[in-house]
Amino acid sequence: MASQEDGTSGGGLGTGAGGETPQSGHRSGFVAIIGAPNAGKSSLMNRFLGQKVAIVTKKPQTTRHRILGVLTWPSGQIAFCDTPGIHDSPKALNREMVSRALSALSDSDVCLWLVDGASRGPDHRRALEMVMARRDRMPLVAAINKADLLDPPALAELSGQIAGQASPDGLLGVSAMTGQGLRRLRRTLAALLPEGPPLFEEDALTDQSLRTIAAEHVREAVFELTRQEIPYSTAVTVDEFLEPGPGEARPLFRISATIHVERDSQKRVMVGRNGSMLRDVGRRARLGLEAFLGTPVFLSLFVRITKDWSGDARALEEFGYRDGPGRPGR
Repeated sequence: MASQEDGTSGGGLGTGAGGETPQSGHRSGFVAIIGAPNAGKSSLMNRFLGQKVAIVTKKPQTTRHRILGVLTWPSGQIAFCDTPGIHDSPKALNREMVSRALSALSDSDVCLWLVDGASRGPDHRRALEMVMARRDRMPLVAAINKADLLDPPALAELSGQIAGQASPDGLLGVSAMTGQGLRRLRRTLAALLPEGPPLFEEDALTDQSLRTIAAEHVREAVFELTRQEIPYSTAVTVDEFLEPGPGEARPLFRISATIHVERDSQKRVMVGRNGSMLRDVGRRARLGLEAFLGTPVFLSLFVRITKDWSGDARALEEFGYRDGPGRPGR
C-alpha cells in the first residue's frame, strides 16, 4: 500500500505500521460509504487507498457490490465498505444493489454519508431517508464531495442544510478528485471508531478475489465504451483465471471471461462490427488489469445471451448479486 500522509498527493492516506506494535488507543472498525449514485463513493475510497480497488465511471450505478478497502496507519485502521448508490427502481437487480448498501450500513461502526456537492435530486433525498432511518444506531459523518467546485457561500449554505437535516457527528467538505479534506476526514472517522487492534493485516488492501477484480475491470470497460441500456444489461463472469506459473520467464495472467447480455440486439452492439467493440472492451480491460496486477495479461472475452437475467432471481444469484457475503473480518 502506498504510504503517504498527504491529502493532495497521489498516494493513500495511510502509513504502513512497519511491524510496530499498535499504539495504545489504536482504533479500528468498519465505515460504510453511503450516498446517491455518482456521489463519488468509489473515487473517494480509491483516493484514500492510493490505488484503484473499486471501478469508476461517469455513469450512475456503476458499483453493484459492496467492496472492501482497508486503510492502515500506525494508530488506526479503517475498513471502508464502498456501496451501490441508493436509488429507487422496480428492477430486481437494482433492488439487490440497494439491499447490499443497506446491509453494509447495518454491519458498520460508522456511516459516512457522501453528498454530491454539485448535483442533488430525488436520489439524494432517498439516501438521506435511509441514513436517518438508522441514525440512532451508529455515528454519522457527512462529507460534501466536490467541495472544491463550490464557492464558500454555496458550501456554507449546503453545510447548514445538512446539519439541520441530519445533525451529523462530523460535517466537512472534501474532494475525491484532488484529495482536499481527506486527511481531516480520516481523523474524524477514526475518532468515532472503537478502540481495538487492527482487523486486517497491515498490508491488506481489499477482500476481493483477483477473479472478481478481473470481472469488474471488464464491466468497467463495458460501462465506459457502450451507451444507453447496454451497460445496465450486462454482467460479467470469469470462466478461467490462471496465474503465472513458478519460474515463468515472462509472468503472464491468462483470463477468460463472458459478458452476459439480455437480448440479441444487445449482443450485436456488444460484439460490434467485425468484433470491433469486443476488441475495444478487451483492450481497455486488459490495460486496467495490467496496471493493477503489475504484469502482462492475456484476456479472452465472449458474449452470451442470458435472457432477461437482471430480473431473474436464479441468474442474479449465479452472477453474485444475491445473498451477498456477511460482514468481513468479524
